Amino acid sequence: MLSSCCVVIGVTAVTNTQLLAQDIHIDDAKEHAAIQEVIEDWQPLEPADTSSPRATAMSFKTDCEEAYKLATKGGRSKQTEETAAAAKVYVKRFLSCMDLSQTPEFMRIDTGIEATVCIKEVLDRVGWPAPEVIPDLAEMDRRIDEGQLPIWRFPNCEIAIARMDDGPHKGQYIFTAHTVASAKEYFDIVEQLPYKHHETEDFYEWYRSAPGAVWLDRLVRSLPSWARNRIWGQSVWQWTGICITLILATCAMAVAYLVGRIRAGEFRGASSVRYLITLQFPIMAMCVPLVAEWFLSDILVIGGPVRSVLKFACDFAFLIAMLVVIISVGNRIAELLIMSPSIHPRGIDAQFIRFGMRILSLFAATVVFLEGGKRLGIPLTTLLAGAGVGGLAVALAAQDTLKNLFGSMMIVLDKPYRVGERILVKKYDGVVEDIGLRSTRIRALNGHVVTIPNEEMARCDIENVGRRQHIRRIQDIAIPFDTKPAKVEEAINIVREALNDHEGMNAEFPPRVFQNEFNRDSYNIRMIYWYHPPDYWAFLAHSEKLNGEIARNFEEAGIRFALPATENYLTRATIPPDAEHRDNGAGEPNFVPVPEGE
Repeated sequence: MLSSCCVVIGVTAVTNTQLLAQDIHIDDAKEHAAIQEVIEDWQPLEPADTSSPRATAMSFKTDCEEAYKLATKGGRSKQTEETAAAAKVYVKRFLSCMDLSQTPEFMRIDTGIEATVCIKEVLDRVGWPAPEVIPDLAEMDRRIDEGQLPIWRFPNCEIAIARMDDGPHKGQYIFTAHTVASAKEYFDIVEQLPYKHHETEDFYEWYRSAPGAVWLDRLVRSLPSWARNRIWGQSVWQWTGICITLILATCAMAVAYLVGRIRAGEFRGASSVRYLITLQFPIMAMCVPLVAEWFLSDILVIGGPVRSVLKFACDFAFLIAMLVVIISVGNRIAELLIMSPSIHPRGIDAQFIRFGMRILSLFAATVVFLEGGKRLGIPLTTLLAGAGVGGLAVALAAQDTLKNLFGSMMIVLDKPYRVGERILVKKYDGVVEDIGLRSTRIRALNGHVVTIPNEEMARCDIENVGRRQHIRRIQDIAIPFDTKPAKVEEAINIVREALNDHEGMNAEFPPRVFQNEFNRDSYNIRMIYWYHPPDYWAFLAHSEKLNGEIARNFEEAGIRFALPATENYLTRATIPPDAEHRDNGAGEPNFVPVPEGE
């Protein structure tokens, strides 16, 4: 993180070294000598001395001046990597002299660098005190023993160095958090004062206005003078670059997400490898804010509050894009698992694989969001409180959804039905077409689609026709009472013979034929048989064949089927005197009178 964020003093310092070298035409020999002057005694692992206010002030002053030499006098050197490494070490040293504990983590390096430049500019104008004026460790211990606070202020200003009593800098003397936060304000007050120390003259002007690339510097120099005018701390050409960068970044992210969504829809369920490769699009979108932040910081060299806002926006966009990538990874893992031949893509198992991966993805995304929000300076308690309130609101608004979700869990645990099975539920008879997390869709036998919430499906009685092992048929055959007993026995044998080793017979379920009861007007012969496998249309074809065979055999044996018995009742009614002369409008009498003798 340090190597990527040392924008101005590190990588940009090297680039600006190239620019300045080009402008003043320093030859390679002088350029190399200038760099060697800075780094010949360079000790990259040596930390800044912060044991006392004097040590901190002198270490800070020296590191700033050495970094400034690298940034403005190195020229276009062949030692670019060495120069950049040295600049990063100096940045790390003078940042260790700052109390950045009150600064959001994502802004600490940028804020520390700008505060360093401003403090150096202020002290160069109000004057650096002589080293012997600044208290050393022994002097500070004496003052503390006398009851004074462990803090020392520079003469003629409010810049202060204090001892840290906790944290990673415990026991060290560093510039206070208030000094860091107010450094730019102090600089604005003294900006018009003349320099008393010229070692880093115009440090802040160079830091804020120098482009971070040779080609951009040439372009800026070719622009009219008004393009270098400042508005809210930034030049006009910088504002133009900000607008263009943000527009291009937004369009790039939108195109990446749009193309990724289209391609993912094409390959989902068709090609696992290609579907997995579509993950590159959300990853590309996630990288766009990083590129935009690098361009704004390293190339356009945006500074001040505008830089803080843009950096926060880019980091927040990167965080959101990372959450999208995490969820996309979970979706693709789920689809890869569902592509297994043993899992129906529209079944409840597939739905719960998707649901489970979605829960894991959301959990991982929540952890990343909390950590990212903490780094962006959003208090963890605020994030947790917001998540708690939001979760409560969602829970209250989604009561029915949660009921259906738990109903889905009951269905997946009990597995009362699957996609493609015929079931009888409530008043519906149909084939299960889809099992979702909220509801089950059934295609009724009449072609209509019935949607039933899973919460109801988990509570009601379900008859799974699709899982039957056979189709049972129970049929009653009626023989008239005037049939002789021998013929009744013959009829029973005919039916038994027709069912003997019939099509679809299972030895464990032999057919049964009995004269089981007497009807009011006939003998009743009941036949029961089981058809395997439970193919309904094959069963109907077999039933038709069996019925024809029994009918033909009965006819050959002279056995009749009993006809349904009917009873007619006639009653005598009182006939009105003029009834014979009435008609029903069609020229016919209303009724025909019954003769007396009948």
